[in-house]
Amino acid sequence: MSTTEEKVHRLKPGAVGLFAVLFMAVANAAPITAMTGNVPIAVGYGDGIGVAMAFGFATVVLSIFAVGYTAMARHITATGTFYGFISHGLGQLWGMISGLMATVAYIVFEASLIGIFASFAKNAVEGFGGPALSWIWYAVAAIVIISVLGYRNIALSGKLLGVFLISEITILTLLGLSILLQGGGPDGLLPEALNPATAFQSVADDAAAGIAGSAAIGLFFAFWSWVGFETTAVYGEESRNPRKIVPKATMIAVIGLGVFYTIISWLCVAANGKAQAIAVARGSTGNAFDLWYGITESFLGGWAKSLYLILAVAGSFACALAFHNAASRYIYAMGREGSAGLKRSFGATHASHGSPHVASIVQSVITLLITVGFFALQQPTKLAPDVAYFFLYGLMALLGTAMLLIVQTICSIAVIFYFHVRGHHPETKHWWRTLVSPIIGALGMGYVVFLLFSNIEFAAGAAASSPVFTAIPYLIVGIFLIGLVIGLVLRWRSPERYALIGRTILEEAHER
Repeated sequence: MSTTEEKVHRLKPGAVGLFAVLFMAVANAAPITAMTGNVPIAVGYGDGIGVAMAFGFATVVLSIFAVGYTAMARHITATGTFYGFISHGLGQLWGMISGLMATVAYIVFEASLIGIFASFAKNAVEGFGGPALSWIWYAVAAIVIISVLGYRNIALSGKLLGVFLISEITILTLLGLSILLQGGGPDGLLPEALNPATAFQSVADDAAAGIAGSAAIGLFFAFWSWVGFETTAVYGEESRNPRKIVPKATMIAVIGLGVFYTIISWLCVAANGKAQAIAVARGSTGNAFDLWYGITESFLGGWAKSLYLILAVAGSFACALAFHNAASRYIYAMGREGSAGLKRSFGATHASHGSPHVASIVQSVITLLITVGFFALQQPTKLAPDVAYFFLYGLMALLGTAMLLIVQTICSIAVIFYFHVRGHHPETKHWWRTLVSPIIGALGMGYVVFLLFSNIEFAAGAAASSPVFTAIPYLIVGIFLIGLVIGLVLRWRSPERYALIGRTILEEAHER
């Protein structure tokens, strides 16, 4: 164990196995939420019918990134994954900066998913003839339930997420098989949509509507659909054999999601047809979500559409729960390396559940404050009448995604430094795993960051009018600087505590 092993509380070891870790990581990516929410934007304003190849491109880049990421995971088991990885590769100062940015990203991701959950839940309840309640009631209810689940043993969350995940993948798979067996929609199966060149072609301009597509937006939203897969390593300390489970779960999640997203998005476009897919995705014929709802009803029946609506709600809830678990573990990981007061609070674990219960409560309170803040201060607009979806979901996702992509870029560089500059392990002979793939991963992640900031106003859509959107770049720079200042102050005033940044790892992980 590490030199700090006896000074900190530990999460419950052996609480989860491969499937539970995999379920929680894939639930973070939320397949049904990613497909329902992101594909319409990518089709309507990005790559058009070539959306499947945008997902294919993202699969390749993220798989290469994951090779270097899992190489690090084989040697370092840290609950604050990026916090620990980057600290060991680039030093404590970069570890503090990256750890803070990753923590804030996961914190706001839960709030983001609470937003889309509330929107889905409100629409579903009213669609089934229920009362017309404000979205805030659904949001608060979800926050409370997630808080209870996060307080308890992680195994309970893993089982619940497994049920939700299997259900949403099943309905999407049934839809895909039905489309395939029936030969697609009005234009057939559209094999030309699987041409790799189309992933980088923008949707043709719609001069009458003043609308133009951007291939960069299509690619960005494809990458966005994977956010959360990297949380496999967050649960390393609680897994039964982290050295084997984390790398295996990570690669299964990345490649499995990639193949699934590519095939399902292709079949979705094929079912709608060329012209109809773009028209529906742009909302020209009604709700953009009808890109999925409409074909579910026509290819599977009314019962399937009703089930799809329910699973969209369940899937967004599962995603919010998964991000809550990840965020609370980052808060816990940073807290247990702080002062004595932080160790007793944020860095504490529950006596019987072995969960980071205090960090979980803190995460719930922050999510509640963000949610209530949007409800009280953000007024709906004509272009964005749904505050929960357009503002809370959209803007918090943009903020979190931007920070996480920056951290992933830094992490790839840290892998190179860990193996080839600091020379901690003989694994440097595996040049593909420890050198080439991290270089490609860093370039790929950096490119996606460029796509985001060069098209950020377009990505925000109707929410670009919000002051929160205007503040996003300043918030990112501010969080970076706060992490820098904290690190420098610790290095000057408390060298002992500075030396512990990102260093609480589980060195006996390979023995489990």
